[in-house]
Amino acid sequence: MAEPIRVVVTGAAGQIAYSLLYSIAKGDVFGKDQPIILVLLDIPPMLPVLDGVVMELQDCALPLLREVIPTDKVEVGFKDLDAAILVGSMPRKEGMERKDLLKANVAIFKAQGAALDKYAKKTVKVLVVGNPANTNCLIASKSAPSIPKENFSCLTRLDHNRASSQVAIRCGVPADNVKNVIIWGNHSSTQYPDVHHAKVRVQGSEVAAYDAVKDDAWLKGEFISTVQLRGAAVIKARKLSSAMSAAKAICDHMRDIWFGTKEGEFISMGVYAGGNSYGIPEDLIYSFPIQLKNKSWKVVDGLPINDFSRAKMEATAAELVDERDTAMAFLSQ
Repeated sequence: MAEPIRVVVTGAAGQIAYSLLYSIAKGDVFGKDQPIILVLLDIPPMLPVLDGVVMELQDCALPLLREVIPTDKVEVGFKDLDAAILVGSMPRKEGMERKDLLKANVAIFKAQGAALDKYAKKTVKVLVVGNPANTNCLIASKSAPSIPKENFSCLTRLDHNRASSQVAIRCGVPADNVKNVIIWGNHSSTQYPDVHHAKVRVQGSEVAAYDAVKDDAWLKGEFISTVQLRGAAVIKARKLSSAMSAAKAICDHMRDIWFGTKEGEFISMGVYAGGNSYGIPEDLIYSFPIQLKNKSWKVVDGLPINDFSRAKMEATAAELVDERDTAMAFLSQ
């Protein structure tokens, strides 16, 4: 049996973590033969709730789960980590402007980045989920200068899964018959779900998504807005955020880092934009089409981009530049 790996989940008493922890502990993410030490980090008022989560994880009697460590201390939470899933963030409250949200989160992710830098392994893979995820990820990375920028990513897999599913439903096929959709840009309502390079398996053969759907107006209109606004639609219906689908997307994202993407397929991840071939400003965390192998990612280069896509890719980049500049002003205070 392999040595246990250490995985922290922040915001571990929250909704997303409650859907996520069981999947990690049972082996769905890091492998069915990989023992795990789960570290649950949250703020002090949530420690009693964490005790209940620990009891439940123990009561699942999972053979791979070697230890569960609840804590409110970063020096405990981030020690010797192999993987960090940063779910906890300051949520947007009613009447709160986006810049107020950014300011609160800059403080959180600056501290967490510094703690990763100090306590975690330099090989740690860091996934930022807490919103605004792209910019929080950038701040964490900048605050951890001794950890490679390539080790940081943010979650746009939920958007990717939403886009794949919408196309699958429209075509009347299972979700895994759709591949290579792309989420470009920010995990916000400016993101661009792009199916110009996607393929759909229909009746045994692969066809371009535009040919499978046969409704260009839908693909350029309602499809895009449905994916962009899906999180808000779930909250409106459930009165709670999309915790189950977010947890599933986190599992998909981390599993692909650990085990790689399938040959000829790519997924969407927010990664450091340095050196990209699509003309996106470099000092951003931006969602691109990504292939993974040996725990390393690379952007899928050279995809033809039409004028419709270019305009949308640039609009979401402009929002990210604005967010970054606001966050950096707070960071330097």
